[in-house]
Formats: sequence, structure tokens, C-alpha cells
Amino acid sequence: MANNFPKVTQFKTLDEFSAYLKSENIDIGFAEGSSAMAQKITHNGRTIGNRWAILPMEGWDCSADGTPTEYTRRRWLNFAGSGAKLLYGTEAAAVMHSGRSNPQQLMCADHTADALKNLCSEMRRTHKEKFGTDDDLLIGLQLTHSGRYSHPNKAAVLESVTAYSHPLLDKKFGNSPANVVSDDEVKNIIQHFIKAAVIAQKAGFDFVDIKHAHGYLGHEFLTACDRPGPYGGSFENRTRFFREIAEGIQKAAPGLELSARLSIFDIFPFIKGEDGVGHPMQWQGHYPYAFGGDGTGMDMDENLEEPVKFVKMMQEYGVGLICATIGSPYYNVHMQRPAYYPVSDGYEMPEHPLYNVSRHIKAVKRLRELCPGIKVVGSGYTCLQEYLPAAAEYAVGHDETDFVGIGRMVLSYPEICADSLAGRPLDRCRICRTFGDCTSAPRNGMISGCYPLDHFYKQLPEAGRLKEIKKGLKK
Repeated sequence: MANNFPKVTQFKTLDEFSAYLKSENIDIGFAEGSSAMAQKITHNGRTIGNRWAILPMEGWDCSADGTPTEYTRRRWLNFAGSGAKLLYGTEAAAVMHSGRSNPQQLMCADHTADALKNLCSEMRRTHKEKFGTDDDLLIGLQLTHSGRYSHPNKAAVLESVTAYSHPLLDKKFGNSPANVVSDDEVKNIIQHFIKAAVIAQKAGFDFVDIKHAHGYLGHEFLTACDRPGPYGGSFENRTRFFREIAEGIQKAAPGLELSARLSIFDIFPFIKGEDGVGHPMQWQGHYPYAFGGDGTGMDMDENLEEPVKFVKMMQEYGVGLICATIGSPYYNVHMQRPAYYPVSDGYEMPEHPLYNVSRHIKAVKRLRELCPGIKVVGSGYTCLQEYLPAAAEYAVGHDETDFVGIGRMVLSYPEICADSLAGRPLDRCRICRTFGDCTSAPRNGMISGCYPLDHFYKQLPEAGRLKEIKKGLKK
């Protein structure tokens, strides 16, 4: 049974939309103009030209060995021409084949080094040609190991690498103790992160993002309270994975800035119920596996004690910029990627999609208050659609975040950054409506992109295949 939440397009003015949210007790601020978003900011001696950021996403359009293709190049040059001055992570790049989330994910390895260098250089050139300078442009590369969600080969099954045996996620994804990574293999994975960082530095990236979000391996270690040995149990042990990567990068790639995309709070895993709506998996008592969550209730209130402790620890390793996200697209998608239309393997929203947008924004604000000196890229704004720029202006202008990042939205409408900064009317025909095709297509083995709104993808054979798949799901 579908939840009939009013669509954003039903509200014709910002005042009308804002009044509706207040009536639903959804607390999101809005401000007209773009003066806050246009502000420059200094970071580690560098000037970043405005407060828009492009978030790292997983592509499904590289070659089988992880080398970028023309599809990848097109997306990256769209990022460079978006008007955003912070390309935070650019793409989720796997540090080794076994850690790829899909068989066509980008890899950061010896055999892709030249292609990465060429793309990074071309992004800077594209940005400079369009905006006059690239001196105030900062470009990063996200380094990742997909852990439990590793799917490196074309076989339909996951090839999971887990940090520990999780009583709910093992059941949900068909894992067993055999999937738990050994201490020796953890050390090997760490070496791959370090090597990838060296490659990224030589390719011309300003920083690397060591991914600790969305249930991937780095994030999962943060809740490895049941794991014995040096990488589990105590907070010190659960953060050892990050520390050893950071220490190794500082030695092997001096001068390369470090960052991290971090899920700052989490809740229970959800599954699709008989009514088509998402429901939390059953659990009795306190739930210890939600990093940043208080362990109780379906929605689970935030408890930022450990996330704050972790961010402060990262600051000791020179991390001055992070990207704050929440939850996971694999087990509580309504929280991490709220939408009005479920993806092909997803579920209907169990609560208003914009409720978790509000929670996300407020949690980022609180984290910044508790971690003085850290600069934060806020995310999770796309569901606000045409009112995204007004929410961004308010959030930055009221010190709720330092940057506002866009992910899904940049696939359909990269120039939303430049258009809003210039005060131009938004192109409503290109605004992401959260149809979910950018997720449903890859989940069904097709290249990533915006099939409903980007004419480039509309004309591909995959667009027809995707329509047929969605028709079949409706039946």
C-alpha cells in the first residue's frame, strides 16, 4: 500500500511549502537569495570559492577492470561544470577488486592511475574555462571498500567481507561467520587504502576521503563491539582501521589532505513488509550496532557521543573537513535516501520523506557545535527539490553546515549550483523528483545515470529495459 505524501510539486511557492512542513512538525529552515552559498571559505590555507559541494557516488559505468569510460568522463565533467567549488570525493573508488560494490565500479589502482590523472586535469580545465579560474576549486577522491556489500564480479551473489557477524544483517544479506575478515586480511586492505591514496595524490587530487559511511567496511568496524582482537571491542580498537590507514597515508603521501564521509547516526535495518512499506527488523532489548544511535525504538534517537569522539580523534590526524551522512541505502534507505518513489528493490516510506531530511540537517548542526574547528559538508537535501537552494542558503547562513552537497540532484541538474548562485530561475524540467532510476538501473545491471530527465540516458537502450522492469514490478 503506497503512502500518499503530498509531492513537492504540489506546492507552488516557498511560503506554501514551508507552511505545510510546519503543519507536519518538520523543522527545515529556508531563506531567499544566495549570499551565504556564494561566500568563500578558507580551508588549510586554500580558498574554496563557494559553499556548494558535489557528493561522491558509486558509478556503474567503468570498464570491467575499473578504468573510467566515456560515461564516467561525462559525469565528472558535469560535476566540474556545475559551479560547485568543492568536488567532495568525485566518485567512490574501490581500493581493490574484491572491495568493489559492483562489477563496473571505479578502481584507484596502478592500472587506472593515468586515466585518473587525465580526468582530474580535465575537470580543472573544464571548470576554469567555464568559471574563469580553478584556483578556488578543491577536488577529492573517495576511497572505499564495500565490505558486506561487495559485488565485484558479474555473478548475482554478494561476495561479502564483513567486520563481524551481525545478527540482523547476516540474516538480511545471507552472510555467515565465514564472511568475517581476518586480522591479516584487514592489514592487507589497509595497505590497499594507503597505496590508493598515493595514486590519488600523484593524479592531482587535493584530498582523499576514507569512507566510513553507509554500512561499508570502515563504517561497520565502528560497531564491531563483538569482534575479538585488535579491530573490535573497545572504541580504540573499533577505530584502529581508520587510524592505521591515516598513519600510513601520512607517511606514504605527505601533504595529501585526509577527510572522511561518516554516517553520524544510524537506526535498525528495515525490510519490506507485506504492505509494501518498510518495517524495522525484530529485535529485543538494546541494539548495540547502530553507530550514533541510542539503541532503542524504531526511529532510534541520536546519541552523538561516539561520533563526536571519533571526529575529534580524526582531527588529531589532521582531518579538518568531513562529509556527514546518516544510515545506509542498503538497510534503511528511507533515512539515508528519502524519496517519494521507491527503488526497484526498496520499500514505501514508513514516514514522511522530509522527516529524515530534517533529522539529518539538525544532527549535522549539533555535530558541528560539539566538534569546534571541523568543517562539514551537509548532505541529504535532494528530496527538497526546487526548494533545495533555499534550504541550503538557510543552513549555511545559520551555521548549520559549512557546505551543502548534492548527489542524486547533480545527475539530472548539475547546473543547479551555478543557476542558484547567479539568481537565475531553476529549470524545473531537470529537478530530481526522486524517481529512483539512478539506483534501480545499477541494481539491475545497467549503467548509472538519470534516465527520466537526462536526454543522454533517455535515448539509451537501457532506458527501455528499465521501463519494462518497473512495469513488471508494478504488476
